[in-house]
Amino acid sequence: MTYSYTQISQYLACPKRYKHRYLHGWREKETRASLLFGRVFEQALSAYFFRQDPTEVLFREWFALQDTQLEYANGDSWEKMYRQGIVLLERFAQDNRVRVLRLRRNLQIKLSRPLGNGNEFRAYVDAIGLLDGTRSVIEWKTTTSRYPEEPEGLLSLDPQLICYSWLTGIEDVAVVAFVRKRLPEIQYLKTRISEEQRQDYARLVEETISRIEAGHFLPHSGIRFPQNGCLACPFLGLCLENQELIDIKLVRKPGASDLDWLRDIDY
Repeated sequence: MTYSYTQISQYLACPKRYKHRYLHGWREKETRASLLFGRVFEQALSAYFFRQDPTEVLFREWFALQDTQLEYANGDSWEKMYRQGIVLLERFAQDNRVRVLRLRRNLQIKLSRPLGNGNEFRAYVDAIGLLDGTRSVIEWKTTTSRYPEEPEGLLSLDPQLICYSWLTGIEDVAVVAFVRKRLPEIQYLKTRISEEQRQDYARLVEETISRIEAGHFLPHSGIRFPQNGCLACPFLGLCLENQELIDIKLVRKPGASDLDWLRDIDY
């Protein structure tokens, strides 16, 4: 069985959510403009490193989605997001703080690590390159809000960065955050992951997989007012047995998991 950072994080957030997605094949409909724009922007970044025209790639790929029924938030629109993307690409080139050598090896990298019992852990890392001259695992992020920079060391607690450091063995990790706001800006956030953190994550993966394979899928409700985590979950309709919500948010892809045998477990 192949596991990933996303699977582990989904299970830790809510085992029942994991069950909906990975056992029963439900997927959130890809209608959020911010999600799709993030993917398009990453394609433009790749073009930049390959010395192609990133603005042309951004326009071509984003234009292909112009007439798609997308969900825009925070006053966004197709044109507004496009213009923000152009500004951010130009600023990134002007900053010239990131270098990626051996592009086909160090850009959009698929990593894997063998686990016990024939399992495998797999992840896709945006880049391994030099940020301000330091070799780092680099993650691109597009966001509408700045990442918090205080207190110092906060970024080192990010589980995704810890995961990537564990997979690569590289202690220096970074997030390059492309902030889409009225005056777009780029944050270059750096931190270091300790060996103890990497070992802790390895144990977390092992423990989480053992629970998954034992068929433990009890729900972790996020409903607690005024902060309602369940309201942001695309699988809420399944938990409420609300067919209208299911039809709006989800599609089903049967056969999406190798864990179909777990359906026969009484839990």
